[in-house]
Amino acid sequence: MMFDKLFDRFKNEEPQAGAENRLELAFAALLVEAARVDEDYADNEVALIDRALMKRFGLGAAEAAALRAQAETAQEGATDIQRFTKVAKAMTREEKVELIEELWEIVLSDGTRDPYEETLIRQICGLIYVDDQDSGSARARVAARLK
Repeated sequence: MMFDKLFDRFKNEEPQAGAENRLELAFAALLVEAARVDEDYADNEVALIDRALMKRFGLGAAEAAALRAQAETAQEGATDIQRFTKVAKAMTREEKVELIEELWEIVLSDGTRDPYEETLIRQICGLIYVDDQDSGSARARVAARLK
């Protein structure tokens, strides 16, 4: 009985939509995870996530907000980030670096570098095979834009 409930939980975690929708949801959920990891999910981070989703997937404002809301729910219910990074592995190298750059923008947007945020980005980089040099370059580009 207990195992049936556990199995149902994991079975229902996977999005039921097509591959592109899973990629969009995974991308959005990773951005939400980065915004929430320091336990301060600020309005400016919500706006950054929506803007990133509009840019990356060509969505309108309402569509981006709906995707973010879906990602917030998925992120809350996820047992770990591998569910999302597994989907993100299918992205091209350039798309992965763009994701890391978006993550750094969220993390650095409040002017502080929280150790939990940095650890999360390192973990995501490892799971989607983005090396430290690409992550460092992405962080530097974001820091230069935010000055």
